[in-house]
Amino acid sequence: MPQKADDAKQGKPFYIYFAQNSPHTPIAPSKEWRGKTDLGAYGDFVAQTDGSVGAVLEALDKNGLSDNTLVIFSTDNGTSRAADIEMLQSKGHYPSADLRGSKADVWDGGHRVPFIARWPGMKATGTESDQLICLSDMIATFAELLSYDMPENAAEDSWSFLPALKVETIKSPRTSVVHHSIYGRFAIRDGDWKLIFAPGLGGWSSPKDIPATAEGLPEIQLYNLSEGIGEKENLYNSHKEKIQSLTAKLENLVSDGRSTPGPTQSNDAEIDIFKTSWNFKKESDY
Repeated sequence: MPQKADDAKQGKPFYIYFAQNSPHTPIAPSKEWRGKTDLGAYGDFVAQTDGSVGAVLEALDKNGLSDNTLVIFSTDNGTSRAADIEMLQSKGHYPSADLRGSKADVWDGGHRVPFIARWPGMKATGTESDQLICLSDMIATFAELLSYDMPENAAEDSWSFLPALKVETIKSPRTSVVHHSIYGRFAIRDGDWKLIFAPGLGGWSSPKDIPATAEGLPEIQLYNLSEGIGEKENLYNSHKEKIQSLTAKLENLVSDGRSTPGPTQSNDAEIDIFKTSWNFKKESDY
């Protein structure tokens, strides 16, 4: 960091990708952070993560680099069940808030994550945007920021949200995002609607797909997130046309090999968005 800070003061931009092990497993807060919270080792580990981010921001401030430095903080999935979610909830902490599911699941508790950007020079402090973005969009966003023209066969699912960082309306907002659980179950979100191609969650929480099938649950799930962000009321019986349109949309995305404008890209494997047979397989067969 000292060398990059010196270079930056001379007008040479820098890029840092700071991928922390925390709060991923193994849950191992350092000695100075143990017992800092009332939420056990996982809570301490999250606090340590927060502290390390604070150290980065302090370094930028100390070197006079804060105003013109874009800092983005996010994560790639929801809370792992290794954190002992039930214990956390017993202490009043709900890591997924009102969302259903956690890491590895196809429900939003497994995929919807915090996304915080700090860029004081853009004067966007304290603003929020409710436009849909995906972490894959960071590629196109940085490309636009740097005025870099990407090849047509690169970042096929990346849309720039740079205007949002400048408190402007995103010019080409994405309307949909494709979800994928750890066991390969698909879902597609389009606007307020989300269609899941599985009877359960497709991941580590309950109900899993095979027990869900045994319970007689339908093989697909349809939710209106504006009416129930917790994905609890399956609307598959009352909105058949919506199911058909969302299914067609996902099939088209697979067929095109991309979700952005450009030449069709080939997939490197045969894609089965339904995987109906998986509802009857043993988990060990996945």
